[in-house]
Amino acid sequence: QVRLVESGGGSVQAGGSLRLSCAASIRTFTWYSMGWFRQTPGKEREFVAHISSSGRITGYADFVKGRFTISRDNAGNSVYLDMSYLLPEDTAVYYCAADTRTELPRAPSYWGQGTQVTVSS
Repeated sequence: QVRLVESGGGSVQAGGSLRLSCAASIRTFTWYSMGWFRQTPGKEREFVAHISSSGRITGYADFVKGRFTISRDNAGNSVYLDMSYLLPEDTAVYYCAADTRTELPRAPSYWGQGTQVTVSS
């Protein structure tokens, strides 16, 4: 069974930073590619960033490149999203995701419950 629990969301002013964490209850964490998605009311969930099972390969949506960094701690079964230079349009519920495929698909198999990030101008 896979369980993903996000934390670290909150309210911040524009230009500020936050770190999201995802604790994964996965016996073979190193087999899973991981990622982050986000969703705002009335919109579809959108891809933010992904990281390969080894951590060597990462990818980002264009709107976060240079501002967000994804990383993982395979010993601690965790994945992180460091967000800097936050903008009001980054306000969303952020979801951690996991999949056994080498590259995280746009519809991963496993999801966390989400954590709210609110950026005020």
